Amino acid sequence: MKRLALKAALAAAALAVGAIPAPAQAVVGQPAPGFTLVDSNGKTRSLGDFAGRTVVLEWWNHECPFVGKHYGSGNMPKLQKEWTGRGVVWLVVNSSAAGKQGHVDEAHANALMKEKGGAPTAVLLDHDGRVGRSYGAKTTPHMFVIDGKGTLVYAGGIDDKPTADVADIATATNYVQKALADVTGGRPVATATSRPYGCSVKYAD
Repeated sequence: MKRLALKAALAAAALAVGAIPAPAQAVVGQPAPGFTLVDSNGKTRSLGDFAGRTVVLEWWNHECPFVGKHYGSGNMPKLQKEWTGRGVVWLVVNSSAAGKQGHVDEAHANALMKEKGGAPTAVLLDHDGRVGRSYGAKTTPHMFVIDGKGTLVYAGGIDDKPTADVADIATATNYVQKALADVTGGRPVATATSRPYGCSVKYAD
């Protein structure tokens, strides 16, 4: 009996150890998952640091042609400059694992942003992919907008032209631009979700 009781206790303990909470999942209309990451300048950044401010998360892989479309044309840097100039926090997130396409270290990330004219608040390094997976980030770019209350109010593509053709930017409906205009204007976001497009995020296996 004692042996059976011991086995039962060990089994219960194993279940308790295995019952690790699943990571928070990003759902539009719900609180955005919190996170803490180190940026490309070695500074620790947490989502909670920006309470009360609108935050954009942009998943980034510089080797992806869809990302190249928006940086090479100046479209993404223009958006970053416009909205950070209006008090929005813009966080670029790199979830490419070591050895995978788009992986960068701190110096390379900074050099690339300088070369392309990027102007985010910070570039965050998520090489183990925990933050990307918690948000369900699937593509580069995959865009998210969080309002000042910490609620996720937009998730999806940057626009409605899922191509790598720079010429399509001029006629695209930019969902991020519109979401930010709605949030900063005190309005509900008219288009809260859309289909993300781009290269798959190169997570660790």
